[in-house]
Amino acid sequence: MDIPNLSSNPSPTPVLAPKATPLIKTNSSPLLSVKVLLIILVIAVGMGYFISRTYPLSGSKNASLLNGGENAISTENITDKSAIEVGKLYGDTATVFKDSATGTIEKGSINGVGTHILNREGGVSQRASLTSSVVDLDLFVGRQVEVKGETNASKQTNWLLDVGSVKVLQ
Repeated sequence: MDIPNLSSNPSPTPVLAPKATPLIKTNSSPLLSVKVLLIILVIAVGMGYFISRTYPLSGSKNASLLNGGENAISTENITDKSAIEVGKLYGDTATVFKDSATGTIEKGSINGVGTHILNREGGVSQRASLTSSVVDLDLFVGRQVEVKGETNASKQTNWLLDVGSVKVLQ
C-alpha cells in the first residue's frame, strides 16, 4: 500500500552550493614538505652533535663514581713505588672504559709494540702490550693489577691496550 503525498507543494529540486574557493592558494607539493622535513632533520642532528661535544656525559659525577669515585688518584705527583696502595684506582676517572684485563705488569714490549706487558693467566698467548699517556705504568711493575682502557689495532701483537686507569689488586 502506497502512502499518498498530502502536501500541496511539489518537492523542490535540491540546490547545489557554488564551489568554495580557498582564501589562500598554496602551490605546495609533497616534494616541498619532504624537503622541509629533511632540513629540520639535518638541523636537529647537527645541534645534537654540537651539544654532545660541548657537554659530554663522561665528565659527569655518575661516570666518576663508576670508575672509582673518591678512591681515584692521579699518578702525576707520585714518584715512589711505595706510595702505591692496594685497592686504589689510579688514572683517568672521568672516562668509562669498555676494555679491562687483570694480570701482572712488567717492563718491556712485545715485538716492539707498547712500553709494558700485562702477563695474564693462560701463558704467552694471553699477554697484552700496554701503552698509556695517562698513567705512569713504571709505578706498577711487578704488581697484580686490573687495567682499564681502549683496545688499539696492531699487527705485531695480539692485544694492544691504551691504559686509562689502573687498580692495584696486590
